[in-house]
Amino acid sequence: MSGTGKNTTAAATDTVAERPPVFSVDGLWKVFGPKAARVPADPDLTALSPAELRSRTGCTAAVADVSFDVRKGEVFVVMGLSGSGKSTLVRCLTRLIEPTAGSIAIDGEDVRAMDRSRLRELRRHRAAMVFQHFGLLPHRTVLDNVAYGLEVQGMGRAERRERAAAIVAKVGLEGLEQRRPGQLSGGQRQRVGLARALAVDPEVLLFDEPFSALDPLIRRDMQEEVVRLHREEGRTMVFITHDLQEALKLGDRIALMRDGRVVQLGTPEEIVGSPADDYVREFVRDVPREQVLTVRTAMRPAASADEAGTGPAIRPEATVSEAIEAVARAGSPARVMTGGRCLGVVDATDLLSVVAGTADGAAPTAPAAADGAAETALAAGRRAAGEAPAERREPTTPAEPTTEEPV
Repeated sequence: MSGTGKNTTAAATDTVAERPPVFSVDGLWKVFGPKAARVPADPDLTALSPAELRSRTGCTAAVADVSFDVRKGEVFVVMGLSGSGKSTLVRCLTRLIEPTAGSIAIDGEDVRAMDRSRLRELRRHRAAMVFQHFGLLPHRTVLDNVAYGLEVQGMGRAERRERAAAIVAKVGLEGLEQRRPGQLSGGQRQRVGLARALAVDPEVLLFDEPFSALDPLIRRDMQEEVVRLHREEGRTMVFITHDLQEALKLGDRIALMRDGRVVQLGTPEEIVGSPADDYVREFVRDVPREQVLTVRTAMRPAASADEAGTGPAIRPEATVSEAIEAVARAGSPARVMTGGRCLGVVDATDLLSVVAGTADGAAPTAPAAADGAAETALAAGRRAAGEAPAERREPTTPAEPTTEEPV
């Protein structure tokens, strides 16, 4: 993984947290099986494991007591393995699947209380879905597929085709307007699906594992497309995936699901740096920590006025990987600066302690993996700085931070 690709700064997260919620979900359940409504109402049943619940009631809780808010302009990622309940959850948001219990609100309006007319308005204008298998109409051209939602809304032919053409160009399909889906690659078809959702100008885009069927290179291109569109438009997005790297790249916050429940909800840095339990820790075990964690994790107070006033300046939201490069280039500690003020400093020992998982508050990492990660990170920093690789040395316990400049 070459980096998160998304600017998930602490300042940006704070800004998002101050915005009003678009979607508010509280105590949501979706239970499949006979007399499903009894499960959320019975504390004895809600306490059962999935296997015990099936054995006793014949029911399966696909979504179990899930609560979260999605803030305006946020990319909220729901991640989990197959069968974790993530796709059922996103379909419950617009009642494509009817919830069993709990509440859902969009801009404060009760989604579960909506009649058919309000639900149609929600699905046509306020929340648009991008599906895994495209859902394109094979007999229609790219342009007419993109314009389909506008046609359903009752927009005139000339106006909707003009708007569709602009969206086609926005997603990089200009020149392919008259082709049919069968004449497109998988990545191009997914771009058509994305353009069709964007054409109706929804308040929220809902993505249900849209790139999981694509080849790795095309998948990466589509992830970059989502990052670009969000950067340009700031549109609220709910993104479903089973791919951790995709979640870390796209998400402002991530809800990690298991057996219908959210086991941890937090920023990418919180998920990687402070796993809630062994299940999450196993998920993030192979993630290059230096590409996700920021220098806030590593910085310490400046030991002297001289240390606070010299050395390269880096932003608080810079990743540990970026800080390693800065320290390697300068050969001295780096200052973490914001608004002309020094928040703290980081040196090689501080940074490599984070990579190895031995920094204060960091989740422990297996020793062999930690040593290897630290050496890899330091070597990358030296390469970026144009230095020759250092000779391999036996791993040692990281020293306590000092005011001495690193060698």
